[in-house]
Amino acid sequence: MRILITGNMGYVGPVVVRHLRRTIPDATLIGYDCGLFAHCLTDTAAFPERLLDLQMFGDVRDIGPESLAGVDAVVHLAALSNDPIGSRFAALTDDINHRASTRLAAMARDAGVSRFVFASSCSVYGFAEGGPRRETDPVEPLTAYARSKIDTENDLRGFNAGGMTVSCLRFATACGFSPRLRLDLVLNDFVAGALATGAVTVLSDGSPWRPLIDVADMARAIEWALTRPASAGGQCLTVNVGCDEWNVQVKDLAQAVAGALPGTTVSINTAALPDRRSYRVDFSLFRELAPAHQPQVDLAQSIGALVSGLRRIGFDDPDFRNGRNVRLKMLDRLLADGEIGDDLRWHTESGPAGRPAG
Repeated sequence: MRILITGNMGYVGPVVVRHLRRTIPDATLIGYDCGLFAHCLTDTAAFPERLLDLQMFGDVRDIGPESLAGVDAVVHLAALSNDPIGSRFAALTDDINHRASTRLAAMARDAGVSRFVFASSCSVYGFAEGGPRRETDPVEPLTAYARSKIDTENDLRGFNAGGMTVSCLRFATACGFSPRLRLDLVLNDFVAGALATGAVTVLSDGSPWRPLIDVADMARAIEWALTRPASAGGQCLTVNVGCDEWNVQVKDLAQAVAGALPGTTVSINTAALPDRRSYRVDFSLFRELAPAHQPQVDLAQSIGALVSGLRRIGFDDPDFRNGRNVRLKMLDRLLADGEIGDDLRWHTESGPAGRPAG
C-alpha cells in the first residue's frame, strides 16, 4: 500500500507515521507538508521523518495530481489546527481546511486512490446540552475551525466518490506526547503549566465538557480507516472517534493533573463567562465498527507520558504559552520575521517550495 500523509510534520503526523510503519511495515509512506512547524521538535534525538520513504514539501493548496500518482490511500491531516488561529485567520482556515481538502479529495478520486481518510473533529458539536452527541445529531460549529471541518464533511458526503472509500473521523480533542508537541491543547497545557510553574491555570470556570483522545489512539483509528471494508460503515462514513470514559469536564482534567504531580495548585477562574464550547460525545458507533482499534491510552497514562516526556527534555519554561509549541505564537514569529506572508505561504527564499526530499 502506498500511503500519502498530508500535514505529517504537525503534532499528530509523526505519531501516525510511527504507528503505520510498525503496523503496516510493507507500506510505502509519503509525507506532504509545507514545513511551517517542521523545526518545532520536542526531542531532537531522532528526526521523525526518518521513518518515511519520501518527504515532499508543498502547500496543500497547491498539491497537484503528480503527487497522487500511484497512491492507494490518503491520510489528510493538513490544516490550520485550532480555534485561536481560526479566529485570527478565518478566511485562510476556510481556504486551507475546507476548500483545499475538498479539492484534494476530488483529485484523489480521479487519480484512482482507493481510500481517503479525513481528520475531522468533534468540535463540530459546539455547544450541546442534553446528553452525548451521536453522528446523526445536529451540529453547532461555533468557530472557523469547526465550520471548516463540517463544511468539508458535507462536501465529501455530497460528491461522487467513484470507487474511493471515504472516512471522516470526528476526533475528540487531541492530547498526549508527540515528537512535535503542541502546548495549546487543554491537557497538554495543564501538564506543562504544572511542571514549569507548579500550578494549573484554568481560564474558564471549569464546567465545559470535552472528549479527549491520546494521539497514539488517533493513529490506531487512522490505521483502521485505512483498512476498513466499505461494508463497515459505508462508502462515505462519518464517525466519532474516542471513548465514552474520556468525556471529562475541564475542572476534572485540572485536578487529574494536580493529582499526578503532588504539590501542584489549581486555579479556576470562577468569574469567567461560560465557555460555550461544551459537549459530550457518544462513541458507540466507533466501538461497533472498530472493536480491534479502540482507544487503549487512559487519562492517567496520557498525563504520565506527557510528564515523563517533558522531564526527559528538561522542560521548565514558565513562558511556554508564548513559545514555539503554541501554534499561533509560532505563526506570529514567522510573520514578524518576514519568513511567511499574510497568506501563510513561505517567501520563496525562506522555506520549502514544493520540492521532494529524501
